[in-house]
Amino acid sequence: MAERISHPSRDDSAPPRSGVTGVVLAGGRGMRFGGRDKGLLEIDGRSLAERQLLLLRGQVDRCLVSANRNLDRYRSLGAEVVTDARPGFPGPLAGIAAALRAAHTPWVVCLPCDTLGLPRDGVERLLRAAEEENASAAYAADPDGPQYALCALRSTLADALDAALDAEQRAVRRFLSAQSAIRVEFPDCRFSNLNTPEAMPCSIRAT
Repeated sequence: MAERISHPSRDDSAPPRSGVTGVVLAGGRGMRFGGRDKGLLEIDGRSLAERQLLLLRGQVDRCLVSANRNLDRYRSLGAEVVTDARPGFPGPLAGIAAALRAAHTPWVVCLPCDTLGLPRDGVERLLRAAEEENASAAYAADPDGPQYALCALRSTLADALDAALDAEQRAVRRFLSAQSAIRVEFPDCRFSNLNTPEAMPCSIRAT
């Protein structure tokens, strides 16, 4: 199937979206960081997870954090924490699945803790594109390429996501493709993927 691409216009005045839960994905092993909990790494005194929550809070009804360690630390950020239903840190799809089950809203927007740069109207642009195409999922793309885990999904995909995990499918890209997800272009953005120690600012430190 040909990829469907949307180019929604920017709208910094967009109000918070109702019926949307935002989730910060921070449930990984942090293997490239020596096992440190990446969501709690700080830049200029503020953890990555807190930074992402601040970005989401002006755009959604409710925020969650997907985490599997240091749960009290994450709760102290003022968001409900959800954990993977499957053991062994199976990856971001498991965190997304937990969020879909906990959200109780029609839409869930996922933001990895290490993908910085979501604009103030990022949630609106993702959801507008999905709704215009009557799609059940959408993901962001900047000029450097797709950001699959920065995505919006209808909560009705929870059963399909659980089935994919039961089949040992762990790739976000593959799951989104199976749902005919919309690719939403953000030509005015460049998301920072802080997925290796070398990509982190010098001010980073573990807490």
